[in-house]
Amino acid sequence: MRDWSLHGQTAGVMLSTDRVRPANREPLVTPAFIRLGIADLAYFTATGVQIFALPLWVTGPVGSDTSGAGFAFGVFAVSALIMRPFAGRLADTRGRRPLLVGGALLCAFGAFGTAYAEELVSVVLLRLLLGVAEALFFVASLAALADLAPPSRIGEATSYNSLGLYLGLAFGPPLGELLVRVAGFSAAWYGAAVLSLIAALVAAGIKDARSPSTATDGRTKLIHWKAVPPALGFFASVAAMGAFFAFGSLQADAVGLVPVSTPLFVYGLVVVAGRLSLARFLDRFPALLLGAFALAIIAGGLMIMALLSTPIGMALGAAVFGLGVTLSTPAFFSAIFATAQPHERGAASGTASVFLDLAIAGGPMLLGIAAQSYGIPVAFGLAAAVVVAGCAWIMALSRRTQSAPR
Repeated sequence: MRDWSLHGQTAGVMLSTDRVRPANREPLVTPAFIRLGIADLAYFTATGVQIFALPLWVTGPVGSDTSGAGFAFGVFAVSALIMRPFAGRLADTRGRRPLLVGGALLCAFGAFGTAYAEELVSVVLLRLLLGVAEALFFVASLAALADLAPPSRIGEATSYNSLGLYLGLAFGPPLGELLVRVAGFSAAWYGAAVLSLIAALVAAGIKDARSPSTATDGRTKLIHWKAVPPALGFFASVAAMGAFFAFGSLQADAVGLVPVSTPLFVYGLVVVAGRLSLARFLDRFPALLLGAFALAIIAGGLMIMALLSTPIGMALGAAVFGLGVTLSTPAFFSAIFATAQPHERGAASGTASVFLDLAIAGGPMLLGIAAQSYGIPVAFGLAAAVVVAGCAWIMALSRRTQSAPR
């Protein structure tokens, strides 16, 4: 039986995230930290370009239909999900930098090759390769972030670093549209490849903050089981995000909100502004309690959107939802990495990102059944119930760790 109570040494490590931080702040913004942020921005901007171009490419030049586009888009998650635990092991045994560079190079190859993929099967194979690339890069990026950030500032570090992902996914699609309009689809795929190469080049200059040889023995893990309890709270938050991304614009259209992208825009604006303005304050609070508070806010945002079927309700709910997400990811990453020794951070990163994949894919699929049968507000309400359950679990976990022997 797994020790979900996190007794002993692990409890003591996690409890370090549940104490007020010292006033003496350790340095955070180092050259390596900046390089990692730039590499993330380049990589996820390339991802954003491909998100825009892929469905149009599949239904246009490739000659398939919307179901083919959906399959090509979704198959990416299959290889990513399978690969993440192995990427965590490799990050712990081989170091972070090889995976950062290798993942970015694989992404460049996949994007470049898609420009010449004229059949759906070729696109699907390249998307499977891109899933592997994303698993390598993302898992190594999280582990490198945990290495580079002082333990007392991991929440702040996550807030700043996540801006690369958010900004990349925000500006990548418009850049992809511009490239397609100006020079055609090939330019979009080449642009994504170039951005990925930039990510590889920048990441190549990041020295591993931790030597792979620091592991205490020859054994390495695929799953970091001690990270699973806090990762369940992370799962609840990401499942809610998946539901919001999938149905937010549809509900905005149903209630007459113009433009229909307003909820996503408000959400993104709140998250980016919150990550910048609140980053320095996050580590002053216990990580698990902050995560539970964030889940409560997320549930509140979902319930506003579920109960107030008006344009104002959607915009207000999206803003409250965004505030919760602003707090949730840094809080849960702090709690997850607090369960890991330096040589276990790759496995912890792989475990956390597995929950991300399961939530972002499974949440919309299951809640979509409810949305189809009973309406989107009901789906939002069910998502809120999942988040409340996650909040209750994290509160119980926090009490358990506080009462565990130190």
